[in-house]
Amino acid sequence: MGSLLKAENISKEYVSGTFIKKRNLALKPVSFSIDDKTPSITAIAGESGSGKTTFARVLAGILKKSSGVLRFKDKDLDYMTKDEELNFKKDVQTIFQDPFEVYNPFYKVDHVLTTPLKKFGMASSKSESDEMIISALEEVGLRPDETLGRYPHQLSGGQRQRIMVARAFLLRPKIIIADEPVSMVDASLRATILEELKNLRKNHGISIIYITHDLTTAYQVADNIMVLYRGQVVEAGSVENVINNPAHPYTKLLTDCIPKPDPDQKWSKTSGDITIQSRIIKGCDCAFCNQSNDKESFREIYEFKKNQIVSCKLSKKMKLCADKDISKYFIKPKK
Repeated sequence: MGSLLKAENISKEYVSGTFIKKRNLALKPVSFSIDDKTPSITAIAGESGSGKTTFARVLAGILKKSSGVLRFKDKDLDYMTKDEELNFKKDVQTIFQDPFEVYNPFYKVDHVLTTPLKKFGMASSKSESDEMIISALEEVGLRPDETLGRYPHQLSGGQRQRIMVARAFLLRPKIIIADEPVSMVDASLRATILEELKNLRKNHGISIIYITHDLTTAYQVADNIMVLYRGQVVEAGSVENVINNPAHPYTKLLTDCIPKPDPDQKWSKTSGDITIQSRIIKGCDCAFCNQSNDKESFREIYEFKKNQIVSCKLSKKMKLCADKDISKYFIKPKK
């Protein structure tokens, strides 16, 4: 089986300053791929500043990588022709965290739906364009007569975000990169939008890369998960293994910060000490256990068990991963 999207040791470094350069390696080298036969939902989770949005934007081609190779359908993005690059932009769509930033307040919301159809030549006539837009809106549970013809400020946050899901689906992409798509909507709409993303994979064969800081929604929607800390993947594998039986101390810290659904138990008694210092393993130099800015963290990844890998050397019995491609240790989702 081939790879639809394949990242080989990609990284991203930000450089600031005019005379004295300051360098920040926001994303450390990572290899990852999406299978072209079996659509999947992969979550990339971590706290603010962990590098997950940088990772997503590099995969989407929005940010230029600092090193490594990024391929789409075996074509290196750096050497694509204009037509190949246009097809990549059509097949890899992005849903951003704040939908309001996408809209021009002077245009009606119809504009964000008609523009991509014109750009990619998806419709041969206005009537065909209208039919495609209506179908996409209905796919995400919106009523076209209550949505079209309005300005962004006349719609709720949930409606604006669902239009963004519809816009991404409109082009029939192969991959959708959703950057915290439910963080700015209320709880009643989160489950609805997440279910719509799951249906896009199930009914239309679209793979989803789901960026989040919320492990509960990652568990709800994803097949596999990567946990990032300071730009490095510290744990990855099936969402069942990583969330229910985390191996890395940072992942354990994240899961312990989730309140338990038991009103008779106090949170502090069920989660224990949730400070970083309490979870550091002495003698380990992974990105989490090594909190020093002067000492480089090691980047080796170990096999913890089937469908679960970890960067923290918890035991000398663990062996280094034979394959650098993290997705090789993921489960294959059921069709």
